[in-house]
Amino acid sequence: MTTTNTKMLTPVLIASCLVILVSLSIRSSFGVFQIPVASTFGWPRAEFSFAIAIQNLAWGIGAPIFSAFAERFGDRRAIILGALFYAVGLVLSSYAVTPEQHQLLEILVGFGIAGTGFGVILAVVGRASSDKNRSMSMGIATAAGSGGQVFGPPIAEYLINRIGWEPVFLIFAVAILAVLCVLPMMRIPAHAPRKGDEPGMGQILMQALRDPSYTLIFLGFFSCGYQLGFVTAHFPALITEMCSAINPNGILAGLGIGTTSALGAVAISVIGLVNIVGTITAGWLGNRYAKKNLLAFIYLARTIAAAAFILLPITPATVLVFSLVMGSLWLATVPLTSGLVAQIYGLRYMGTLYGIVFLSHQIGSFFGVWLGGRLYDLNGNYNLVWWVGVGVGAFSALVHLPIRERRLELAI
Repeated sequence: MTTTNTKMLTPVLIASCLVILVSLSIRSSFGVFQIPVASTFGWPRAEFSFAIAIQNLAWGIGAPIFSAFAERFGDRRAIILGALFYAVGLVLSSYAVTPEQHQLLEILVGFGIAGTGFGVILAVVGRASSDKNRSMSMGIATAAGSGGQVFGPPIAEYLINRIGWEPVFLIFAVAILAVLCVLPMMRIPAHAPRKGDEPGMGQILMQALRDPSYTLIFLGFFSCGYQLGFVTAHFPALITEMCSAINPNGILAGLGIGTTSALGAVAISVIGLVNIVGTITAGWLGNRYAKKNLLAFIYLARTIAAAAFILLPITPATVLVFSLVMGSLWLATVPLTSGLVAQIYGLRYMGTLYGIVFLSHQIGSFFGVWLGGRLYDLNGNYNLVWWVGVGVGAFSALVHLPIRERRLELAI
């Protein structure tokens, strides 16, 4: 049988949190590179946006691949492989001088995030936790990803202003390799040997794909990726430009924020900081209430917050208020969605099944990032792509309601 630990803070959970914190610190900082990279080469906004979009898509494609690799060859090997992809992609990106080079290399970075991100890590945490603690443990691990968002963008913005964007990629490559030092703490419980009459991965996967609830979970996760991808990649640039037109001097100087670019980085950081509480709260609520209803509420709240932000005048104050509200909802979907997959389909192949659902999230991220750059170049603003995000958020709120939140009876 699979052995789980009844304690909440275990070495596995601590190590998992450190890996995902560093991984998502780097990933969440790419929006800060948007203007510096484009300015260096005189590119339109769409060029580097497309590179980040490809990164998100590669992350989504890599998620089920790395999860299946982890289930077959071991979690730590999958994490090591992911870190190597990540580091190589970052190092080569520091020398890239054409849009095509950046776009191609972001495939490596995306695969690196897949190997060190939610798909592999949450499966590890879920298997190492007791039934009582599982949802909360996933919330804590997801909150560590939010913690990465707190540190990544401000650190990147600080370093870029002092040494340029190219060396920052090299520093990040060293950081993702250094975090592998915590892997000895991951004494991960092994799966029980599969019995001869127990369904294999292929059988469980086919049954899940035929289950309408799995399809609804897949479709619903699209808008989460769209919104997160767009905001992470473009919100700093949106703030830099739109707030500059309103209040170019002394922005929130009392808080040490003197420029619009700094405000953009701080906004992403605030989202991550507040979401530490949001994801832990979501994990706690997921043990007590129907996860599908909580997800519907989160998507509805995001929809209302996004619509209100774009309708109101954009000022430093509204930026911070929006960041606080959005931050409370930001990654709160992750422990609930992954927990829903584990609850309905079991833990044995949870990583692969969640990885496929996460592909929908990253397809959404691809379109959020790519459309953000493309429509900005066409229209000179982000309004249309923002309203698309409002629409898909409302769609996700609706599609979660019919999900049947009970264990699927698997045919043998």
